[in-house]
Amino acid sequence: MNHCITCIRNVLCLVMVVSILILGDASGAMISTERSRNPIPRKKEIPVFTWANLAPPYLEYDYFEDHDLRPFQADAASFNLAKLAEASTLAYADKAFAVEWFKKAGLDNVRFFDKGSSQCFVASNREFAVVAFRGSEVWRRRGKADIRVVAADFMTNADFWLTDWPKGGKVHRGFKTALDEVWGDLFPHLAALQRRGCKIWMTGHSLGAALATLASDRFGEAQGVYTFGSPRVGNRQFMENYSIRCYRFVNGDDIVSRVPPAGLYVHVGEPIFIDHEGAIRSRPAATAMNVLPSVGEHGENMPLGNSHSPRTPLFMPDAVIDHVPLLYAILIWNNLADLPPGTE
Repeated sequence: MNHCITCIRNVLCLVMVVSILILGDASGAMISTERSRNPIPRKKEIPVFTWANLAPPYLEYDYFEDHDLRPFQADAASFNLAKLAEASTLAYADKAFAVEWFKKAGLDNVRFFDKGSSQCFVASNREFAVVAFRGSEVWRRRGKADIRVVAADFMTNADFWLTDWPKGGKVHRGFKTALDEVWGDLFPHLAALQRRGCKIWMTGHSLGAALATLASDRFGEAQGVYTFGSPRVGNRQFMENYSIRCYRFVNGDDIVSRVPPAGLYVHVGEPIFIDHEGAIRSRPAATAMNVLPSVGEHGENMPLGNSHSPRTPLFMPDAVIDHVPLLYAILIWNNLADLPPGTE
C-alpha cells in the first residue's frame, strides 16, 4: 500500500514538473513572439556626406524597415511620416530598384511614369496608393549623365514666371509645365485606382514636392500630401484656394524651401520644421541669427544655426546639405524610432 502511494506521488510530481516546463516554454514562446512582433526600432546613423554619397539614389539604405511593425494605414488622418519621406527618396532610384522595395512594403502594383522632366512612381495595393514624384535630376547620381534630363530639370526650375492655374490663382510656370507632361498618362491611372476604393497619398522631395502639391490640387481627391524640401509653388490666391491636407517639412536651413522669392510666391500646407538638434517642431528654433519671416510665411527665413548632422568635408553650404533627401528620411525616422507603434 505504501509502495502504491509512493508511486502515485512520484507520478503526480512528474506531471507537475512536466506541466511547469510546458507552461514555462509556452510563456517564453509568448514573450519571444511578442518581442518579435514589437522589436525596438533602431535609430539610423547620419552619414558624413561626400561626393560619393551626397546625391541619390541611395542603394544601401534599408527602405520601409518597420513596415511589419508600423504598416501603412490607408485611412489615417496623419500618415506614417518615415514611410512617405523614404518613398520620396526612393523616387530617385531606377525602376527595378524602386519596384523591389515598394513590393517588400506590401505595395505589389507599381507603375513608373516618365515624361520629359517629370517622373513618378505610383505604388498601390487594394487599399491605397502612394504617388511619389521624383525631384530634380541634378540631385541624382548616374553612371553616365543624361544631359537632356538635367537640362530639362534646369529649365523647369528656372522658368519661375507665374501662370494661371485652372482652379484659381497663379503658379510657377515651369512646375505646371512639368506636371502637364505626365498628367495625361498619370490621371487615368489615379482615377482607376480611386474607383476601386484606393486612398491616394502624394509625396515628393524638391521639384517632386512641388509636383505633388500641384498634382494633389488638380486631382482634388488626395487623402493627404507630405512634401520634403519643397520650393514655393504659387501665389497667395493659389494658397487660399488650396484645400488638400498637406504637411510640408523643412530641414534646417534648406535653401530650396526659400525659393522662388517670397511675396510673389507663398508656401501652402502646414509647415513642420526639423531643427539643428534633429527634433521635429511646429515652428523653427530661435537663434541669434533670426530675422523676421516674410508676411504669410512660417519662419522659412529663420536660420537654425549649427547643424544636427555630421557635415561634409566638401566646401558646401549647410543650406545645401540640409536639402539632401536622405537626410530628411533619416531624421524623420529617428524622431519616430522611440515612439510606440500607432502613436506616430
